[in-house]
Amino acid sequence: MKKLEEVLEWGGTKRDIVFLIISGIALILSLANVPLPFNPAWIAIVLCGIPIILEAIIGLVTAFDIKADVLVSIALVASVIIGEIFAAGEVAFIMQLGGLLEELTVAKARAGIEKLVHLSPRTARVITSGVENVIPAEKVQVGDIIRVLPGETVPVDGVIVSGQTSINQAVMTGESLPVDKTIGDEVSSGTVNQFGSFDMKATKVGEDSSIQRMIRLVQSADAGKAKIVGLADRWATWIVVIALSSAILCYFFTHEIIRSVTILVVFCPCALVLATPTAIMAAIGNVTKHGFLVREGDALERLASVSKITFDKTGTLTYGQPKVVKVGSCVEDISSDELYALAASAELRSEHPLGKAIVNCFKQSKGMVPNEPEEFEMIPGKGVTASVNGYLIAAGNKLMTSAPDMLETEEYIKEGCTITYISVDGAYAGFIALADTLRNEATDMISCVREMGITPVLLTGDNERAAQHISTKVGIDEFNSDCLPEDKLSYIDNQQSLGNQVCMIGDGINDAPALKKAYVGIAMGGVGSDIAVDAADIALVDDDIKELPHLLQLSKRMMFTIKCNLTFSMTLNFVAIVLAITGILNPVVGALVHNAGSVFVIINSALLLKWKKKG
Repeated sequence: MKKLEEVLEWGGTKRDIVFLIISGIALILSLANVPLPFNPAWIAIVLCGIPIILEAIIGLVTAFDIKADVLVSIALVASVIIGEIFAAGEVAFIMQLGGLLEELTVAKARAGIEKLVHLSPRTARVITSGVENVIPAEKVQVGDIIRVLPGETVPVDGVIVSGQTSINQAVMTGESLPVDKTIGDEVSSGTVNQFGSFDMKATKVGEDSSIQRMIRLVQSADAGKAKIVGLADRWATWIVVIALSSAILCYFFTHEIIRSVTILVVFCPCALVLATPTAIMAAIGNVTKHGFLVREGDALERLASVSKITFDKTGTLTYGQPKVVKVGSCVEDISSDELYALAASAELRSEHPLGKAIVNCFKQSKGMVPNEPEEFEMIPGKGVTASVNGYLIAAGNKLMTSAPDMLETEEYIKEGCTITYISVDGAYAGFIALADTLRNEATDMISCVREMGITPVLLTGDNERAAQHISTKVGIDEFNSDCLPEDKLSYIDNQQSLGNQVCMIGDGINDAPALKKAYVGIAMGGVGSDIAVDAADIALVDDDIKELPHLLQLSKRMMFTIKCNLTFSMTLNFVAIVLAITGILNPVVGALVHNAGSVFVIINSALLLKWKKKG
């Protein structure tokens, strides 16, 4: 059976397309009665029908799995036995077309876990008796002293024993701003050293390290994610029983084999097989024009039933980059604009991300480049000092010779801002507040989501003040702060165990386990990491979150279309069966009437291509 399965898989989708084109031409020649030594419909039976029959046999023999292809096979064989070759070829062609459409909507191979593995540092600089040796990261032992240079990834978990730096922890926590670290602070594997070298003592190595734990979380989340079974296959057992029973009873009472075969032909679930994949493909075509890349074929089907949407903050509801939101001067002869210019000049040569943010924001808002400082010194973990236009400027959080006015900055600290204090000639002169700013369209998007009866939830690695501030601004009532990857994963797992289907929207590597675990995962494709996109079912290519309500509404419309398709096709089938029993339909006409249902399904599904909610 394994060899037979390998033969059926040979050529893949390209083979199926070629076979369908050839079979379609053959059926047209057969319908036109083109004089040939044999009926051209046999070509469709061989190319499209035989694979269906073989797949049905494999399913029955290996797992006694009764799917739609079992009834199709019975109808094919019966039609051939009574000489209705065109009817058999037509049914085989329609079924293979439906199968191809379904195949084109299934999941693409993803390499998120592999990318996580590649993200793991390969080497570490171990200090032994004052000598630096580069060894494979997996050979690091607990207690080893490791040196990490600027720009390098931390190889294992540990504690800093000498040096000061700033660490980008987005890979683990999704925090929008880097975190200053000094002696005694913990650092995690996979995070990035922004500047300045430091020595650390290894505390967790190998499989116990943070990045390896992340890999295991993604793997476990993927393994526990159930896939939707196709409607045609779910109903196949009942369809087979009803169809066979009807055909046998018809023959028992009428003794006309042709009527029984006609029942099998019209009951063949062509439209049922086409109902879902045609609607999904049309819906995918629609959302693609709105900036979504659907990676999982059944993602839209699942999205229609979500009751909660969990949002990451940084890079999802916000832009993911620190921006200057306030410059405050407390010196009468130095205005806020002048203080801003002095601070930007002092930070011009800074390697710290906050310093770079101040310079970039100054350039954008003022349209000019800060003056070059005459002297400059960077003090890791504290800030910078510089001589600018005859002033001695200090910018940072631990360089003030006089105490800054905490009451003036308290409002911004409550909102989750990071404060850079500025002194001029040794005296405190003011402050600059930086924050990760909210996306312009976030509030309206959340409002639309709530109107649809879906509950928005914020899950963020940022502190409680920042989380509460953003939640209040966008209108989210429920939020969880200080979330590690396992915390987000645990929240989603608990909600889904309570029967709440959860959609997760995120952008960072730290969101990958939650994106995998969620009933539907949506990644920000523009600013998001490759690993987050690989873990998700849907990617928002241009990060335009205002299109999210359209995606949700279309998923529900798609399910309505699928139900309409199924209702119409099954109703048509039952009417055709009654006509077949009474002898009004023969196999060829029955196949044409039955396939009229397939045409309706395709046309009805195609309407989704341009669907847009009115108003």
